[in-house]
Amino acid sequence: QVDVVAMVQLFGYVDVTDTGFIMAVLSIAFNPLFWNVVARWEHKTRALSQVFGSPHAACYCLGTAILALNCVRSHCFTEAMKSQPKLEGWDYHWTYYSGLAISAVGTLFVISSFLALGFTGTFLGDYFGILMEEKVTSFPFSVLDNPMYWGSTAIYLGWSLMHASPAGLLLTAVVAISYTIAVLYEG
Repeated sequence: QVDVVAMVQLFGYVDVTDTGFIMAVLSIAFNPLFWNVVARWEHKTRALSQVFGSPHAACYCLGTAILALNCVRSHCFTEAMKSQPKLEGWDYHWTYYSGLAISAVGTLFVISSFLALGFTGTFLGDYFGILMEEKVTSFPFSVLDNPMYWGSTAIYLGWSLMHASPAGLLLTAVVAISYTIAVLYEG
């Protein structure tokens, strides 16, 4: 059961018309849309593989573009948080350290996912015809489905708590919704 009163109070701290906030929402929504559209286009046409001369080179190029877009997204997220008011009742050490712990767990999931999958496994190599020997079932995949997505979401949640940012919490919800849609689309 969702406490609507608490949510309304929380949203009272967020200016959703702020340009920085809008840019953050757009960058959050754009990223999974971009990589899914490009990967499916590559799978159907092999156009990137032809342009770059090999599936590996094309996959590395897409992966680099995704990393750059993720940097833009994180920058927009941070700037949107900084331009909005803090929630004074959360600006305490316990909130900061709780956020730090959540971010650390998220980072563990993201890094361990990358190490388990490798670059081409992480950045949609299967759409380029670069297949893994077998499905990865070791940690963190043994604990959680889509650990990179949920680890990334946890990082943003932790970052929001560390900054006592209602705008960050709302943007984290946008991240979670975007990844949920991506998982449904990818599945």
